[in-house]
Amino acid sequence: MQLARLATLKQLVAFHTVAGLGSVSRAAQELHLTQSAVSIQIASIEAAVGTPLLARTGRGVRLTSAGEALYGYAERVLTAWNEMGDAMAASMGAFSGALRVGAVSTSEYWLPTLLVAFVNENPRVNLKVHIANREEIVRCLNGQEIDVAVMGNPPDALKTTATRFARNPMGFMAAPHHPLMAERKLTMAKLSESHMLVRERGSGSRTTLARLFKEAGLRLRVGSELSSNEAIKQMCIAGFGPAYLSLHTCILEMKAGLLQLLPMPRNLVEREWFVVHRPGPSLPDVAAAFERFLRLRGQYKIDQFLEEREANVERLTAGARR
Repeated sequence: MQLARLATLKQLVAFHTVAGLGSVSRAAQELHLTQSAVSIQIASIEAAVGTPLLARTGRGVRLTSAGEALYGYAERVLTAWNEMGDAMAASMGAFSGALRVGAVSTSEYWLPTLLVAFVNENPRVNLKVHIANREEIVRCLNGQEIDVAVMGNPPDALKTTATRFARNPMGFMAAPHHPLMAERKLTMAKLSESHMLVRERGSGSRTTLARLFKEAGLRLRVGSELSSNEAIKQMCIAGFGPAYLSLHTCILEMKAGLLQLLPMPRNLVEREWFVVHRPGPSLPDVAAAFERFLRLRGQYKIDQFLEEREANVERLTAGARR
């Protein structure tokens, strides 16, 4: 075929970028080229095909019918090219390429430490991290916008491969001066009379909390609905109500005496962190390497991070006393 003989990879990249962005100028910025250089590449590949691939509009460009057909092939060719580069790097013991990670917001306190450790060992990896609530992360996983997800329980409605890699202790918290702290035999029934501080609908902790009350045959009373764990912590510290939190998110506040576990039986629950991806052979090598990293060293790295934070608090507290 004439295209296969005459078109170059550089021309295919230029066409794919222009088509994806819908603009020659934006593609030029993305590729760090001049607009004229990109236009020359497009003209060359159109000459090789023998028909226009892009139609100019007032706001940019759109694909012709031939351009739409070529775009699909270009997507596959460039994906295979990138996978080949990753595979060659992996065969030499060095992973490279983009690592697309999605993570629920509760993990944002310790996940950066793990990501930094992984990238330090694999400096050619380019991180793309998306932090959101559970519902959004599941949507991104289903849409293949991310390669792996870090979350609590794997999604029920989506077929995935999930691997446990760390403990996630959770419990009911309150400020030391909250009236519930004075209860001698605090029960779930008594707790259900309080208005809880909760995350928005779609978050994993909100789903877990609702399930705990439902399993106990009790009603979850929502006092305030907040969109971040940090906001919940601050409201909890101020005494606005109890909250159900991961201990990983409030280790400093507990060490400083700002938050405490409520005095009720079996309050502390050991849940788990999972690394999740869609099943199949299409998982990029760099994502598979990150999954192995979490499975083998995730718990150790989290424990190390928490120990260092506790030590820092103790040093700061000791310094303030002096």
